Amino acid sequence: MKLHLPLLSVAAAVVLALTVSGCGGAAEAGQANQAGNEVKELRYQGSANNVTFPELAADLGYLGDLKLNWVGNTTSGPQDIQSAATNQTDFGGAFSGAVVKLIEAGAPVKAVTNYYGSDEKTFSGYYVKADSTIKEPRDLIGKKIAVNTLGAHHEAVINTWLTKNGLSQDQIKQVQLVPLAPNDTEEAIRRGQVDAGTLGGVLQDRAIEAGGLRSLFSDVELFGTFAGGQIVLRNEFIEKNPTTTRTFTTGVAKAIEWAAETPRDEVIARFTKIIESRGRNESTANLKFWKSPGVPEAGVIKDEDFTRWEAWLSSAGIVKDKLTPSKYYTNDHNELAAAKKG
Repeated sequence: MKLHLPLLSVAAAVVLALTVSGCGGAAEAGQANQAGNEVKELRYQGSANNVTFPELAADLGYLGDLKLNWVGNTTSGPQDIQSAATNQTDFGGAFSGAVVKLIEAGAPVKAVTNYYGSDEKTFSGYYVKADSTIKEPRDLIGKKIAVNTLGAHHEAVINTWLTKNGLSQDQIKQVQLVPLAPNDTEEAIRRGQVDAGTLGGVLQDRAIEAGGLRSLFSDVELFGTFAGGQIVLRNEFIEKNPTTTRTFTTGVAKAIEWAAETPRDEVIARFTKIIESRGRNESTANLKFWKSPGVPEAGVIKDEDFTRWEAWLSSAGIVKDKLTPSKYYTNDHNELAAAKKG
């Protein structure tokens, strides 16, 4: 999904993050280091032909006097949060497991709100050809599954599904995950270049409409409605900019809630207006396939948003001991979280 800033390894991200955390960055040097003056312009990466919840929040007026400064489009969730950790941007979002991995590696960031997930309308499905001999989890041993990237949402979902269906880690290692651009996945399945593949959103809709594919399972069938990833901020950004952090986090939460409660046609019209007005030479054609925000409870984060992936995180060596969710997130800056508790 995206372009512009370079992909950094987790190790490089952590080194840079630890370096900048002690001295602040360019955006903060001129503003936040002055007493009583917080950052009012937040650098971020977007998504081509798509509207992010921070962008929606800004358009709806939920960010108050805060401004968003688009610096390019991100290549992936892990890259997006690495850019935030290393002060190339002020916030980024990624799959929960990627957030855990970055923080476990030493990056000084904290998740402040969920920003994507799955529900009965919006989910990731795992598909095979209609006449495929693959009928059950064990049939995937020795087979190839296309995913958008390794070490992220789809790998965790597939691993969890196979584990819950009785496969050992040795057997799961025999299921080959093949990184493939989402736009190429449907054709790769149909041509037999892979045995199964991940499809979501408009790509899923178009593939189902064309016929000839069969759903093996989906992430929402496995977990029900769930949050898949979080937006993170650097710890020192939060400390130096408490009001900005609260305004931003709450604004994003309000935008998620607005998208959940507003008639679908109105949401699509708003997205269309935003894309057409920002002048990035994008298409709005796929917006008609938008169904729901897919994010439960206005972005409020729960322990299970991380513990859901504990078995996979352990098997991948990302966490060595029992998972401690409180290390990774806080709802303290989301005013809607307190309202929902009450």
